[in-house]
Amino acid sequence: MTDQPVFVLGEGLHALEPVAFETEAEFQKLLARHPRVLDFGLLEDGQPLRLVLVAREMGVPTSDVSGPAFWLDHLFVDGDGVPTLVEVKRATDTRIRREVVGQMLDYAANGARYWPSAVLRRSFEDTCRADGRSLEEAYGDLLGERTPEEFWETVQERLAAGRMRLLFAADRIPVELRAIVEFLNRQMRHTDVYALELTQYRGGSDLRVLVPRIHGEVATAARTSSRPGGAQRCTRAAMDEAARSRFAPDIQRVVTALLDHASTNGRLVGGTAGYPSMSAYYPVAGKQVPTWSLSLHADPAKGGTLSFSFGSVVYHLGPDPTAAFAAALPAVAALDRQLAALSGKGYNGWPSVSLGALASEAAALGGVLAAIDDLMAKGMAP
Repeated sequence: MTDQPVFVLGEGLHALEPVAFETEAEFQKLLARHPRVLDFGLLEDGQPLRLVLVAREMGVPTSDVSGPAFWLDHLFVDGDGVPTLVEVKRATDTRIRREVVGQMLDYAANGARYWPSAVLRRSFEDTCRADGRSLEEAYGDLLGERTPEEFWETVQERLAAGRMRLLFAADRIPVELRAIVEFLNRQMRHTDVYALELTQYRGGSDLRVLVPRIHGEVATAARTSSRPGGAQRCTRAAMDEAARSRFAPDIQRVVTALLDHASTNGRLVGGTAGYPSMSAYYPVAGKQVPTWSLSLHADPAKGGTLSFSFGSVVYHLGPDPTAAFAAALPAVAALDRQLAALSGKGYNGWPSVSLGALASEAAALGGVLAAIDDLMAKGMAP
């Protein structure tokens, strides 16, 4: 970055001098209000990237049952459902050289695991209300043909698959950080890493000029051809094939029963993660409520997992039906302990149980399906 002025030519020649941001809070507020300075690159359909703010100071938990342990400066999302995590530092903050990198990776790793779609949606809608922006207008920039539920499920799936952008913003990017950004971009397959250097110029009037410069694009462009194109949603056939090829017959039966139940009573939405996954939406109280997600990992150590979208359930139905649903689920493989811990956290979490555990306990699968049936039936009551 140069310290030379820039010149505005109008009725006369006006010199604008580079001026540092007075505080980090001023810098953060500017990015939240004017995300256009962060827009670079294209969406999957070739349209220009436009970031929309989900939240400032987004809480990042480190477990299913804990409150936020960290606070990310900004979380944005684009029309493809790809999240952008932004951490802001001024050049005078020595953490901008190396420490901020570990900080950002901590946020990304935990956000990918512990930001359920309902929490993301609530954060976005709360931000819109605080900014005086109507939800209709805000969603008009994002949804296309999707419902809000489908959009935020897509965002959550992007996070789980590591498809996100990590953006370090500063008024001066040191050489050490630039080198780390370029290295990470060469090594990380699904996650893009950038550094934004934003120079501010001021003159004698209220005129301000902001000049962004992006670092990291070269490394990202070099690997673009090897990355998958538009995300393909998993199909029922792909789930059935994965179950047959990866799991024993007893677990295959669990997978089939869950998918059949959702197909008969609700609807299935294919995931876009790097492994076969599908989410189930059930009709409750006139709403399509995301209720569970079934993941069939290729890694034998992870196996198959059934995760319950309690954040979505409590968001749509409120605490009492959610508590009743939790009480109706079977006490299997520590699921009861997870739910008990969540009850004190407003049920904003994603408790899970392995498919092996459901297969090994005779009544477990039936208990899960019965709890879902009960949720649908009680949800019809006023």
